[in-house]
Amino acid sequence: MLKSFYKTLNEAGTDEAGRGCLAGPVTAAALILPDGFKNEILTDSKLLSEKNRKLLRPIIEREAISFAVAHVDHAEIDKINILNASILAMHKSITKLKVTPEFIIVDGNRFKTFAEIPHECIVKGDSKYLSIAAASILAKTYRDDFMAEIHEIYPMYNWKQNKGYPTKEHREAIRKYGLTEYHRKSFRQFPEQLILPL
Repeated sequence: MLKSFYKTLNEAGTDEAGRGCLAGPVTAAALILPDGFKNEILTDSKLLSEKNRKLLRPIIEREAISFAVAHVDHAEIDKINILNASILAMHKSITKLKVTPEFIIVDGNRFKTFAEIPHECIVKGDSKYLSIAAASILAKTYRDDFMAEIHEIYPMYNWKQNKGYPTKEHREAIRKYGLTEYHRKSFRQFPEQLILPL
């Protein structure tokens, strides 16, 4: 059963989606859940079916004291690198909250202090804490929606299905059609070939 980190503080959870993709933005969400919030199926978005993520999103948005989502696009990722872009997306989402949190819990092990608000990084926090799990679902579903939209522009890459991740199908489409303006040019598009000395 997932829990809150601090029951006595106005706690925001934040998480991102899309770090390992070859195309599209990295997307983060931040939210503050009310004290006593419970949901039996809420967990890390990666452990849920698409159907359950879609089911949970309106519940989370309705029940949250405040929530926000922010994208950092491919061009910014290429400029500042994916780690900094992920942290920037989380900062942007926290900035958009209508209620200022007293404490921030972050999925993963890297973060930069935001507005002097104390924070805690938690490895696999999206499978341990309610607000991070809920943030992971918002980040994932909003990013999936974005990728479905740009799929209509470039259907040959099948982003509606692979969401920009480095699947075999996605890489074959890059080989055939090249890169689009949505691809991250700083990412290795193909795995390095193994070369054996002769």
